[in-house]
Amino acid sequence: MTGIEHKAARRSPFLIKGALAALVVAAAAAALWQTPAISAEDAVTIPPPAVDEKPVAGSEKAVFAGGCFWGVQGVFQHVRGVERAVSGYTGGGKDDAVYETVGTGRTGHAESVEVTYDPSKVTYGQLLQVYFSVAHNPTELNYQGPDEGTQYRSTIFAENPEQKKLAESYIAQLDKAKVFSKPIVTTLETGKTFYPAEDYHQDFLTLNPTYPYIVYNDLPKIENLKTMFPKLYSEKPVLVLASSKS
Repeated sequence: MTGIEHKAARRSPFLIKGALAALVVAAAAAALWQTPAISAEDAVTIPPPAVDEKPVAGSEKAVFAGGCFWGVQGVFQHVRGVERAVSGYTGGGKDDAVYETVGTGRTGHAESVEVTYDPSKVTYGQLLQVYFSVAHNPTELNYQGPDEGTQYRSTIFAENPEQKKLAESYIAQLDKAKVFSKPIVTTLETGKTFYPAEDYHQDFLTLNPTYPYIVYNDLPKIENLKTMFPKLYSEKPVLVLASSKS
C-alpha cells in the first residue's frame, strides 16, 4: 500500500455515512484502546541538549517533520510555552503545497509542523528533546509507523544558522551517547518555506480522539509527553482553529 493509500484508508471515516458505519468505527476504536500500541513510536528517555539557546522573551518559530503531522502537531500543542502549532508542508514549492499532491511523494514537501514558541518558557533545545524522544522515531528516515515516503521524512527545517548549529550539536550528542538502538537519520534542511495545510488537518488529534489511527499511533505520544516531561506538559492544547476564529 502506498503512502497516499495509507492516508486515504485512515481518513475514510470522513467519507462514510450512516449509523452502521459510525458504530463500526466506534467499535474499532474501542478495540484499539485495549491493544498495546505496538505500532506507535516508542518514547525514549534522552538527556537534554548540552548546548541550548538563551531563554529570552519574545516569539520564535521552529519547523519539524516526523511522519504524519497529526501526531506531531498534537504533541507540540500540549507543550507549555508553545503559542501555536500548525500542520503544513515544507520542502517544496507553493503550488504543490496541497495534500493530494504532497501525497505523491514527488513534490519535495514533507508533512511538517510550524511551532511558534516563547523561548523564555520553552527553549529550542527543549523542543528538540521532545521531538526526538516523544514526537517521532528519529532512526526512521522516510517512514513512521504505517506511513512511508519522503513526505514522511524525519527532518528539521532550521529557521536560522543558530537552530541548525544547535540541532547538529544535539544529534551528535545523542549519537555519541548511543541513546537509540540505531543511528539518528534525521536530516537538516534550510531555506525552506512552510505552507499551512488545509483546515481539516488542523487540530486533528484533539478533534478526533476516537479515530482509530489517532488512538493507535498518536494518543500514546501525548501520554508519553505527560509522563516524561511533566513540567513542560500542558493539559489544555493550543488549537489552531480556535485561535483563528477568536
